[in-house]
Amino acid sequence: MLFRRRRRQRAARRPFPAAWLAILEGRFPYWARLLPAQRDELQRHIRVFLAEKAFEGCAGLEITDEMRVLIAAQACLLLLGREARYYPTVSTILVYPSAYIAQGRRVGPGGVVSEGGGARLGEMAVGVTSPLAAGPIVLAWDSVVAGARDMHDGRNVVLHEFAHALDAEAGGVDGAPLLADRSRYAAWARVLGAEYHRLIRDIQLQSPGVLDPYGATSPAEFFAVTTEAFFERPHALRARHPELYRQLADFYRQDPAGGEPEPRP
Repeated sequence: MLFRRRRRQRAARRPFPAAWLAILEGRFPYWARLLPAQRDELQRHIRVFLAEKAFEGCAGLEITDEMRVLIAAQACLLLLGREARYYPTVSTILVYPSAYIAQGRRVGPGGVVSEGGGARLGEMAVGVTSPLAAGPIVLAWDSVVAGARDMHDGRNVVLHEFAHALDAEAGGVDGAPLLADRSRYAAWARVLGAEYHRLIRDIQLQSPGVLDPYGATSPAEFFAVTTEAFFERPHALRARHPELYRQLADFYRQDPAGGEPEPRP
């Protein structure tokens, strides 16, 4: 662990390439919403993330720095203000040009968390024997670009899949990620459980809301969907689901609706 900490410190201190900064400024509008301190932190996280994760192109796609930086920026947005573990369940990111065909279950205990049926925009695989075994995240590049371009529609495949990766750090993919201390799990379960069942009722009543109906698939998908809404539709989420918003703000140590980062404890 000491070696890994030193390796990460070295990576974080490296100069941030001007070409990478141009990608953030030109292709990632959320960058402009961040405070200067958050931008500095995000750059450090991106450097470490890219030093540790392998990227592989699929279906003939050639991986470029634009792909690596744009994916890393969105994934590392979830780490701001928190103790960054840099997604220990993820070793590789596989990138397809667009939606791809895959087989498998949507959610399997210690198995696979997938979006969609046969054609998918993204998925996260975790170890069959252990949820903490390193596995790939698979992304459709055109969906990555669309998610980065429009950070207000509540849909972002990178945020969604890396929320699953945070979830997996707790030892399972069940909508209960690692919280700061055990005393917080009771409130987390109460609030997210009630909101999950509320979403199911809203769908049954055909009452549209802030959250993507896909979140009603399972508690794991609910956490991933609420993460998308928290970062992309924070004001609407806070207005319609204030308790849910507070739980997510406490977990992510950010307050995107308020414009200021949550203070660290």
